[in-house]
Amino acid sequence: MSTETPASKPADTEPREPHGADDDLPPFTEQLSQQLGGIKGVVEAAVPITLFVVLNPLLPDQMGPLTGLQWAIIISGASALAIAGWRAARRESIRHALNGLFGIALGAFLAWRSDDARNFYLPGIIQGAIYGVLLIVSALMRHPIIGWIYAVVAQGGKKEWRDNKPLVDVLSRITILWGVVFLVKNAVRSWLYYADYENALGLVTLFGGWPVTIALTAFTIWAVRRRMKAVEAAGK
Repeated sequence: MSTETPASKPADTEPREPHGADDDLPPFTEQLSQQLGGIKGVVEAAVPITLFVVLNPLLPDQMGPLTGLQWAIIISGASALAIAGWRAARRESIRHALNGLFGIALGAFLAWRSDDARNFYLPGIIQGAIYGVLLIVSALMRHPIIGWIYAVVAQGGKKEWRDNKPLVDVLSRITILWGVVFLVKNAVRSWLYYADYENALGLVTLFGGWPVTIALTAFTIWAVRRRMKAVEAAGK
């Protein structure tokens, strides 16, 4: 990390060269916001699945020409489209809205075709299990996925972290933690799926989704910053 001290010039005309662990990283809250898309991004991505989880058990079995399940699917999908459309109209990034839309599209199709609400969650269960395996494998190969994501978010995509063994070590352990959480969470969801507990499956999906992701992201940022501070202090 650079320890160069720039020549003395007015602060508003000469950009300062960052130095030290704290200066190399954006503020904690800024990093968390960048990774998750801010509070607005989190809420928007969670709206479709939340609507489905809440409406599916509450709506009657038949509502006019459609079943309650089908209405729940329609409302959930429409909310994702509306969020994406609203963001596009305001010329804002629609990435997080599209995440919500793509995340429910296949599940909605499967649930509609089978008339089984459990299948709404099936693609997410399979996807989560695959993510868990990939995360653990990447860490064992010393190319932790969380490390590459963190480099993009916190360091502008720079690859210098690959030469920092303590940082690679901590990011590998954190990546394994993410992988284990994904596998455990989706093992529980799989059991609920095969046990036909569709309402419980919905609740685990809802509360094991963004809340867990936010907690893991916050822990990742804290752990990496703590490790970098320790390395910086040891090098002085």
